[in-house]
Amino acid sequence: MGSSEEIRKIQFTGKSSYIVSLPKQWIIDMGLKQGDQVTVVRQGVSNLQIVPLKHHNKPVDIEEATIEIKPEDEDSTIVRKLISLYLFGFTIINIKSKVGRLKPSQRNIVKDAVKGILMGTEITADSVEGITIQVLINLFELSVDGALKRMLIIAKSMQNDALLAQEEANIELAKEVINSDDEVDRFSFYIMRQLKIAIQNEHMLNEMGIGSPYHCLGYRLIVKNIERVGDHATEIAKDLLEYKKPIKKSVLEPIHEMNAFTLSVLDEACLSLFMKDSNRAEKTVRKSTEISKYEKKVQESMKTLRDAEEIYRVRRMSENIRRISEYSSDIAEIVLDVTIENTLRKQ
Repeated sequence: MGSSEEIRKIQFTGKSSYIVSLPKQWIIDMGLKQGDQVTVVRQGVSNLQIVPLKHHNKPVDIEEATIEIKPEDEDSTIVRKLISLYLFGFTIINIKSKVGRLKPSQRNIVKDAVKGILMGTEITADSVEGITIQVLINLFELSVDGALKRMLIIAKSMQNDALLAQEEANIELAKEVINSDDEVDRFSFYIMRQLKIAIQNEHMLNEMGIGSPYHCLGYRLIVKNIERVGDHATEIAKDLLEYKKPIKKSVLEPIHEMNAFTLSVLDEACLSLFMKDSNRAEKTVRKSTEISKYEKKVQESMKTLRDAEEIYRVRRMSENIRRISEYSSDIAEIVLDVTIENTLRKQ
C-alpha cells in the first residue's frame, strides 16, 4: 500500500462518540499538537475533508489562477485556457504575458470572451501588464435547472429560425442563428462550472436537487446534448450562407413537420428531467423512434428534385434534424437511469 493511503479503524468511546486516529506524519507536517482544533467538512456522499483550524481561514489556492500568454499564442488557444479555468471553478483568473506586455489583440480577445461566453464574469483590472477576471455569479442567483431551461429555449429558437431563414432565403436571420450559438455555449459553460463545484459539495448538490455526485455526469451529458441542438441549427443556417438560395417549398414543408416533431420530443425529454418523471421519460424514448415516419416523408418529397446540389442540401438538413431526435432520446434515457436509481435508494 502506498504511503498516501492508510487504513484506520473506527472506535467507539463513551455513550455516543466515534473516534478515528490521524496519521502521525500528517500531524508533524501540519505542525499540530495535542489540543489543536481541526474542522471536518463533508464533501459529497462518502468523503470528509479535515483542515487544521489555523489554516482554515487562509486563502485556498484553487480560488485564484494565473494564465501566462505567449506572444505567438493564437486567439483560440487563449480562449481555451480561459474556459478551462472557468470550468475548473476558479473565482479569480489573472491573464499576464509570459514575455513583455499583452498585445492589444490579446486583450481584446479576453474581453470578448468575458462578454460573450463566460457567464457571470467581470474584468476588475485591465492594463498592458495584465487582466484580472472575477467570477461574481453563484448557484443561488441562477440555478442549474433555470440555466438549462434558458439554454433549451435558445437552442429551440435557433432551430426554428434556421429553417425560417432557409424558407425566406434570409441571410441576416441565418447570421443571427449562428451568433446565438455563443449564447448557448455561455449557459453550457456556466452549468458545467456549477456541476464541477457541486460535485465536491454535498450542500450544493442538495440545493440543486441532484441526488448524488454520480448524477452530475448525467446532467453534464444532458447539457452537451442540448448544446448540440444549437450546433445543428448553426449547420442549417450555414448551409444558406454557403449556397445563398432557398430550398424548394414543397420539400421544406415535410422538413418543417419533421422539425416540429423533433422539438416536441426534446420538450418531453426535458420535461421528464425537470419533473423527474420516469413514465414520461419512457414514453419519450418510444416516441423518438417515430422520427423515421417523418424522415420518409422528406425522402418522398425529394423525388421531385432534379438538382443534385439541392438533393444533397435536403439530405444534410434532414440528418441534422434526425440527430436532434436522437439526442432527445438520450436525455430521456439518462432521466430513466437517474429516477430508477432514486427509486432503488428509497426501498
